[in-house]
Amino acid sequence: MRPQPPEPSPAGLPEFVLDGTSFDDLAGFFTAITRTLGVTGWGRNLDAFNDILRGGFGTPEGGFILRWANSAISAHWLGWPETIRFIESMLTTCHPANIPAVEADLAAARRGQSQTLFDIITSIIGAHGPGGIEAQDNVHLILA
Repeated sequence: MRPQPPEPSPAGLPEFVLDGTSFDDLAGFFTAITRTLGVTGWGRNLDAFNDILRGGFGTPEGGFILRWANSAISAHWLGWPETIRFIESMLTTCHPANIPAVEADLAAARRGQSQTLFDIITSIIGAHGPGGIEAQDNVHLILA
């Protein structure tokens, strides 16, 4: 069943609420964001997530507010252990020329350096909002 269109926010943008307690890994995030935004036909990976924030795929063309409720819980679940699992899986699918770079990313993650998946996801969203490189998409992230 497709979710009902969200009510417009006071700023005039539709608001979607992502419940951070509804998932505990990256696959669960993809399921939750699909349900929250009511998107269809997307690749369920970080590149495709970036694409759906541009509009189309069922997301509002004029932008929207994404309120991430219980975001601290998501930050925990999308932290270093899940980030390490994600990068390890990249090693099995990346082009052989990229293996050294992915191995370096994995080593950094194992040391707790660079970005967690939560950081990466919020950075992707931030790029589509005020001050971001794709600010014209008008996506506003509120961590709650």
